[in-house]
Amino acid sequence: MTTRRRFLGATAGIAAALTVPALAQRGGAAPLPRNGNESSRYRPEGRLGMGGTQVGSNHFRTPAEQAAATLQAAWDEGVRYFDTSPWYGLGLSERRFGTFFDDKPRDEWTLSTKVGRVLVPDASVAGTKVGNWAQVPPMRHEYDYSAEGTRRSIEQSLQRTGLAQIDIVFVHDLSPDNADLGEDWTEHFEIAAKGAFPELTRMREEGLIKAWGMGVNTIEPALRAFEVADPDIMLSATQYSLVKHRDALNRLMPVVEERGASVVVGAPLNDGFLAGKERFNYGPVPEEMRVKRARIAALAQEHGTDLRTAALHFALAHPAVSAIIPGARSATQAVQNANSLRSRIDGAFWNALRSERLIEENAPIPA
Repeated sequence: MTTRRRFLGATAGIAAALTVPALAQRGGAAPLPRNGNESSRYRPEGRLGMGGTQVGSNHFRTPAEQAAATLQAAWDEGVRYFDTSPWYGLGLSERRFGTFFDDKPRDEWTLSTKVGRVLVPDASVAGTKVGNWAQVPPMRHEYDYSAEGTRRSIEQSLQRTGLAQIDIVFVHDLSPDNADLGEDWTEHFEIAAKGAFPELTRMREEGLIKAWGMGVNTIEPALRAFEVADPDIMLSATQYSLVKHRDALNRLMPVVEERGASVVVGAPLNDGFLAGKERFNYGPVPEEMRVKRARIAALAQEHGTDLRTAALHFALAHPAVSAIIPGARSATQAVQNANSLRSRIDGAFWNALRSERLIEENAPIPA
């Protein structure tokens, strides 16, 4: 298992190797998009964030040195919002983020993490694959959406990251697509409505966190949360993307705007699908999505852009979206994400997508 000392050493070595070219590029590059101060609810300052799944060895192992290089590259490109979870690598992602942030001024970056699973030591799982997580540490997870479990989860996250306060907390995977919960997800939701939700509101009032919401891959739990509580921000993963956005556009976004809240778009590339990976939302690729991707990619090329760039610009164009958090497993991917948002796309491209009904007529497009 990678020690904290080894990870710190890797971070320092790679940071030194990247400093000159990274700073040279940042000095001449356009700034990344940022949120203003017009909202009464908390929003991350930076609109381009970085998701922490790959830092936690999603799908396959991400070595410590590679994770450190990826985080440093994102930082050097101006990314200041980072998202993680106890579930990502069973604590590995949080620990790596905490190590990386050791020498970063606390007021210069935003961190979101999640509750709903508490981690328990278990030597029997060390080095095995659990869910999508490769070579996990000796930890197993237990679902707990109660007030006590929520407080315990936050305390564990503070210990793993070495922090005294967390900016944003999402109630994680409380959703019908979670195979562990299945049809019982509504029973867990009732527990959260009486436990996690009011406890997070108390933490917000205490100043332990700044904002909270749901972190889910479906729309229904987010809508229900608005009915029974006062969330500030929703992490909606896989639901608002260039190739899949109708339901979120017409059902979730209007409620978010009405409540004065915002959305963080998770997996804006549909788990790498819109960056060319042969997987879609953590599973096999539906044939209709493969066809749609090919046509959008062809139009993008005709208009002097690429699929990744188009996907990130589209996801960020909706006024209810406060940030997008594409993942990155390598420094190259982190730089590509930033460069995509610095580029401009010809308006004729978006008109072509609408003309061929590849995006919804009422979907906001970049100005």
